[in-house]
Amino acid sequence: MTTVGMIGSGHIGGTVARLAVAAGYDVVLSNSRGPETLKDLVDELGARARAATAPEAATAGDLVVVTIPLKAYRDVPVEPLAGKLVLDTNNYYPERDGRFPELDSGATTSSELLQRHLPRSRVVKVFNNIFFKHLHSLARPTGADDRSALPIAGDDAGAKAEATAFLDRIGYDAVDAGTLAESWRYQPDTPAYGTIYSADPASWEREAPADAARVRAAVAEATR
Repeated sequence: MTTVGMIGSGHIGGTVARLAVAAGYDVVLSNSRGPETLKDLVDELGARARAATAPEAATAGDLVVVTIPLKAYRDVPVEPLAGKLVLDTNNYYPERDGRFPELDSGATTSSELLQRHLPRSRVVKVFNNIFFKHLHSLARPTGADDRSALPIAGDDAGAKAEATAFLDRIGYDAVDAGTLAESWRYQPDTPAYGTIYSADPASWEREAPADAARVRAAVAEATR
């Protein structure tokens, strides 16, 4: 059975871990504060979950989810992730991360920065455009009429196929948004970000499904 490594176990990371365990995956959790701080989440998830350091989670994972603030992306361990699928959930928030001139100018994307840091990994951008509560509540079985889709972007076709298979198992369809250079199309302040899964754009508390056609149209609609 595939093991999912988690580098970061906050709102999005914890939610992906819950969905992965429910789908039958083993999960190795980590954060910046140490394995002992993840006891409650491990206890909640049960026998399929354990806590570790970030390098240990990176080593253990057959696929690894990186879900930490962008400002810390250089702390992601490089060697244990060589050759692996890395799912990047991050967004650039200057008020949190500080300024990155290359992102402000549009010269690159945050996922391209991570890919450069992990030159032998296969990075796919996903989970960054959805509120964590909606990510949990909108998961549906394959073929469900009210199934939602998540956009993905990456430079490796095989990696995107693997990411699509993972999404399918945890409850989502995938919409291919192109390369990492095009991943800005579903970052903050674009039509595919956040409120596309909300029943009320003024309040993100109530979710609403967004199928592949709707997500694909929103990704195409994005402008810089």
